[in-house]
Amino acid sequence: MADEIDLGATEANGFDNEPLPQVTILVQYAKDLSFENPNAPTSLQATGQPQIEVNVAVNAKRAGEGVFESELKITAKATNDGDTAFVVELLYAGLFGLTNVPEEALEPFLVIEAPRILFPFARRIIADATRDGGFPPLMLDPIDFASLYMAQQQAGTNQVGNA
Repeated sequence: MADEIDLGATEANGFDNEPLPQVTILVQYAKDLSFENPNAPTSLQATGQPQIEVNVAVNAKRAGEGVFESELKITAKATNDGDTAFVVELLYAGLFGLTNVPEEALEPFLVIEAPRILFPFARRIIADATRDGGFPPLMLDPIDFASLYMAQQQAGTNQVGNA
C-alpha cells in the first residue's frame, strides 16, 4: 500500500495559484565579430607580455511579446610597447522568452542573469578569434554582472557597461 502525499500542487509556489516564472533560451547568436591585427607580421614576433584592455557592456530590449534580447559587447585591445597587437570586438546576443516574470524582475534578469548565460559562449568566441589571429587564446576572467549592475545603478545610469 502506497502512501499518498499531498504536495499542495494547487499552491506549489505559495502564492495562491499564481503561475511560476518561466525562462526559455530561444536562440543565441553573434551579431558582430571583428578581429584586427594591424601590425602583422611584426606584432606576431613581439616578445614580452602585452597590455590588454577589456571593456564589457550589456544592453537589453524587448523583441516581442514575452521575448527579450540581451546583448553582451566585449572589446579587447592588446598593445605591446605602444603598438597595437590586436583588437577584437564581439557583440553576442540571445533571445529569451519570459513568462510570468514580474515587471520589477525583468531588468535584473536581462542585465545580470542573461549575460551570465551568454558569457561562456562569448568567451570561447573571443579565445578562438585571438588564437586564429596568431596569438595565444585570450581567456577572459569571469565577470560578476551583479556587481557591475549594482555599480551602474548607484551611478544612476540605466545601461550596464565598461567592466
